[in-house]
Amino acid sequence: MIDDIASLSAEIAACRLCRDAPVRGAEDRLPHEPRPVAVLSATARILIAGQAPGLRVHETGLPFNDASGDRLRAWLGVDRETFYDASRFAIVPMGFCFPGYDARGSDLPPRRECAPAWRQQAIDAMPQVELVLAIGQYAQNWHLGRLRGPSMTQTVENWRGILSATQTPAVLPLPHPSWRNTGWLKRHAWFEQELLPFLREQVESLID
Repeated sequence: MIDDIASLSAEIAACRLCRDAPVRGAEDRLPHEPRPVAVLSATARILIAGQAPGLRVHETGLPFNDASGDRLRAWLGVDRETFYDASRFAIVPMGFCFPGYDARGSDLPPRRECAPAWRQQAIDAMPQVELVLAIGQYAQNWHLGRLRGPSMTQTVENWRGILSATQTPAVLPLPHPSWRNTGWLKRHAWFEQELLPFLREQVESLID
């Protein structure tokens, strides 16, 4: 199992599909050198399924190594050392490489090449995972399918129903911890009052 994880991790790290074989053709080629960022694990019981690395993550090669990561770790109730312990957390975003910025300076969506090429392989390589934290609409769409609501808010609001409907692993939908969602968090107090205490209990149990 560990050898399989190491081999798949090496293949992912060497992937250059978004540069050399972009889905939408040569004009959509990733404009910078790819740097796939993913943490696979043979023992972690929690999988963090995010969207795609931001610029700082691209530069450092460390997932969630930014303000969003700080907020996510606060949600989980863990410190950096625990968060980056691959025996406790697997971190596999929908897109492995920083996709660049749009005309407004916002991060582009995850690259279309990643999930079809790698995601099911990564999931299959980690059968011990018991809980998937599906962060943001792209991860929720892939992991939840028809269980996903018409909006991210409706999906996260239905977290109890989704947990009961998903088994082995269970899936817990979360908003993205970006600063852009600070207003959303203020408008939806139930997230901090109800969902986060449950999340922290699950994390504490599963990383013990």
